[in-house]
Amino acid sequence: MRIAYCPIYHLPLPPKHRFPMAKYDLLPQQLIYEGTAEAVDFFAPEPIALESLFLTHSRDYYERLRREELSAKEIRAIGFPLSQKLVDRELIIARGTLDCARASHRDGVAYNVAGGTHHSFRDRGEGFCVFNDIAVAANVLLQSGEASRILVIDLDVHQGNGTAALFAQEPRVFTLSVHGERNYPLRKERSDLDIGLPDGTGDREYLAIVAEIVPRLIREHAPDQVFYLAGVDVLAADKLGRLGLSVQGCRERDRLVLQACADAGVPVAVSMGGGYAERLATIVDAHANTYRVGKTIFG
Repeated sequence: MRIAYCPIYHLPLPPKHRFPMAKYDLLPQQLIYEGTAEAVDFFAPEPIALESLFLTHSRDYYERLRREELSAKEIRAIGFPLSQKLVDRELIIARGTLDCARASHRDGVAYNVAGGTHHSFRDRGEGFCVFNDIAVAANVLLQSGEASRILVIDLDVHQGNGTAALFAQEPRVFTLSVHGERNYPLRKERSDLDIGLPDGTGDREYLAIVAEIVPRLIREHAPDQVFYLAGVDVLAADKLGRLGLSVQGCRERDRLVLQACADAGVPVAVSMGGGYAERLATIVDAHANTYRVGKTIFG
């Protein structure tokens, strides 16, 4: 099992952001404590090379970030205070997802304890997303020939608007977003397949959709790489989610996706995505389930 770990302890964040961000440091500890993973499974990615970043994001956007020249409006859209440390961490997250995709070619699955920054566009960020880690990794694989057909399975509760826009004209990448229809972002982009769900959608309805659509898309699109955004903000306990899944239902969702990839022999790189429940233990447990299920399926 290969797991990219991108710590957040060095980020200058206000107190309101510290609580939900703590999951990034607590999850590795939990996985090691319970024996799902070992310390040797974790690796610290280097920052993504700029020539790789520029396959997805504009040079001007990066330079304005680096010089901290974004407008107040642009910074508010991102949601985090702008700093060089934030930019550096986002470069590391993007490289982590790329490294995980490459590791998944050997192991079947690999995980980034971060990522899922699907609200980032070519020349702007929003919704706590600066660079789009999945898009960056996918574009590198396409350019290098390491992948020729990619499927993005985005099951975060928020639509992957940045990812949809970035690949709108790219036939080699199929984007699926299953999300809360009335949730952020207010203005949705067009994925290759969008499934917007009403508030309160629970386990039965949600899992029926995943069980039908994911194996079908794998058969029809025939990807040689899957990126799975496994947000746990679909939980009923989530403060921002507005859907109604139980922790057990969220775990079954992960099992359905990862089993479909394993059955088809398609490598899958998993990014964490959102999770904002009142209890930090609920968030960590729900995220840990993704790794627990993956270990059962892939070993």
